[in-house]
Amino acid sequence: MPASVIVDLPRTPRAPGQARDVLVDVAGIEAPRLADAKLLVSELVTNAVKYGGDGPVRLVVRSDDSGRLRIEVVDRGIGFVPMARDRPSTEIGGWGLHLVQTLTDAWGVYEGSAHVWLEMDAR
Repeated sequence: MPASVIVDLPRTPRAPGQARDVLVDVAGIEAPRLADAKLLVSELVTNAVKYGGDGPVRLVVRSDDSGRLRIEVVDRGIGFVPMARDRPSTEIGGWGLHLVQTLTDAWGVYEGSAHVWLEMDAR
């Protein structure tokens, strides 16, 4: 059964946990992929809380009958240009987009905005 959820999360340190809780309620995300989806949504929402503009962080989650999962995180920041990690692997932080690249089938940023999307198999 397709599922679609749109939630505005308060810009607080609790937002990543609230975003993970939303994923648990979305139909069709199976356990192994749910863990990956939780990690990715935590990373993206954390970045939105830390670097985005004022106001809530919007989380959009959609799954469909074909087993596809799409997650979007939108904040009111000025946007950014995704860049490859250029720091040593021993340095803490900066792994979020690397994880998104590694664990998804496709991802991107709407140009000129702070709207990140990703797609992955939910099964």
